[in-house]
Amino acid sequence: MEIFTLHQGTAPLLVSVPHDGTFVPDDIAQRLTPAARRVPDTDWHIARLYAFARELGASMIVPTHSRYVVDLNRSEDDVSLYPGQNTTGLCPVVRFSGEPVYLQGREPTPDEIAERVERYWRPYHQALRMELDRLWAMHGRAVLWEGHSIRGELPFLFQGRLPDMNLGTAGGTSCSPALQQRLEAVLAGQEEFDSVVNGRFKGGHITRHYGDPASGIEAVQMETSQRAYMDEASFAYDEAKAARAQALIRRLLETTL
Repeated sequence: MEIFTLHQGTAPLLVSVPHDGTFVPDDIAQRLTPAARRVPDTDWHIARLYAFARELGASMIVPTHSRYVVDLNRSEDDVSLYPGQNTTGLCPVVRFSGEPVYLQGREPTPDEIAERVERYWRPYHQALRMELDRLWAMHGRAVLWEGHSIRGELPFLFQGRLPDMNLGTAGGTSCSPALQQRLEAVLAGQEEFDSVVNGRFKGGHITRHYGDPASGIEAVQMETSQRAYMDEASFAYDEAKAARAQALIRRLLETTL
């Protein structure tokens, strides 16, 4: 099975959706708890939500494997993105609910984690880097848009209700102030979805690692609450909800371009 698919566009925009994958190889799946085998912490349907970006000329990279195999948005040394706060790791052993991913005593060993990094994590990052470089060579600039989603309420990870749209720029370091201001203006100029900038989700490893505005490569993360485009209980995509969310996301991507 392929590890990811890459659509190469012509605009200076790459959309990455590193938590869209749902596949778990059998040798790993049989060690997961029954609840974890449903891969509930997937960024459900996020590639579908962003599929229209190809019409804008964007490139798009989509993994096939679940974050339970390896989390592509964590650094390979597994340093915490949010020190002092509950989070999940490179090869998660805890779900977003705080419950275990693996049956007792069946967690991956350090050697297995290193093997997963080589097999699944590194090829994705190599392809992402090469595509950013290709777009930069064509345009003299490139923007990496990290598309993510998560349940709107997860007490293990954050208190209260997460806003609908959570824009992250690593505290303003992963993109230019001008781009952040334009995106903030789009979010502020509509009333259907509430939003926050650099709140609980400031941007994961990919945003922080690849965003280098001084060199012409900017990175932005959008963490969308799943209630904005799907049914959180059943994981079912909601076409009507999604169309409204897509209209806003389209304006954000067009502003980025």
